[in-house]
Amino acid sequence: MSVSMNRPEASLAPVESSNSAISWGPIIGGAVAATGISLILLLLGSGVGLTMVSPWSAQSASAGSIGITAAIWLVVVQWLSSAFGGYLTGRLRTKWAAIHTDEVFFRDTAHGFISWALATIFVAGFLASSLTSLAGAGAQAVSTAATTAGIAGTAAAASSGAPATNLTTSYFTDVLLRPEQNRTRTTADENASAAEISRILLNGAAQGQISDEDKNYLATMVASRTGLSEADAKARVDAVLKRIDDAKTAAQKAADQARKAAVTTTLLGSLSLIVGAFIASAAAALGGRQRDEEEDLIRTRL
Repeated sequence: MSVSMNRPEASLAPVESSNSAISWGPIIGGAVAATGISLILLLLGSGVGLTMVSPWSAQSASAGSIGITAAIWLVVVQWLSSAFGGYLTGRLRTKWAAIHTDEVFFRDTAHGFISWALATIFVAGFLASSLTSLAGAGAQAVSTAATTAGIAGTAAAASSGAPATNLTTSYFTDVLLRPEQNRTRTTADENASAAEISRILLNGAAQGQISDEDKNYLATMVASRTGLSEADAKARVDAVLKRIDDAKTAAQKAADQARKAAVTTTLLGSLSLIVGAFIASAAAALGGRQRDEEEDLIRTRL
């Protein structure tokens, strides 16, 4: 009598499964597939992106347009690869027997998310060296642009104790000391004057402006070395300083555009990763459900 009464209680005892709830085979398979799709699409995007860049400024797209296009393409790559990898993860896993449908849905989404995370790690590791090279190339390009503008290079030289003369400062010095037509330079200490003007320009670049005293002194030196009148010498000094300011403004504008493009790319990249994780989870749930439905259909036919 007591034995029969204990049977219902024994049947209510929880039964623990000895099998793990996670299947690494489908996860790794889906991650590898997603990684392959990502690399193919990234190579395709790189080829298309190179068509937008040209050494001729009139034929090349702006930095902002290139950055936005690259960010959008990264979003497309993330979504397509995540959907493909997540779907394969769901379809390749074995059917879980005697499991509630809600638990099956959770496991499928978890498998898709893990597959997406693994593929993301694969792609990040594979592209680490490439991204480092691109970052170095970008820094070199910015440095070259700043040097060409004549501001960053001169300011860095003044603050770090580098030699006072460089290519850009020498150019502006030559412009200031350019003689009037039909007049040649015959002053013996011309090199000393050029070096002094270079130091004035360097100090002005480091301070952010050239004082009125230095401007008047520059005008005096230009007038004595070129044969121009005081008024014409001052006009030449003002014109050259305006060109320096314009170059500085152009360099700052280019740097600001690069910063905005980098911000846009970062934000879109983060958003694409979040959406990619969701797509991979949903695709895995869809693939798992279709697999279970196919197996149930086959069993009913048999």
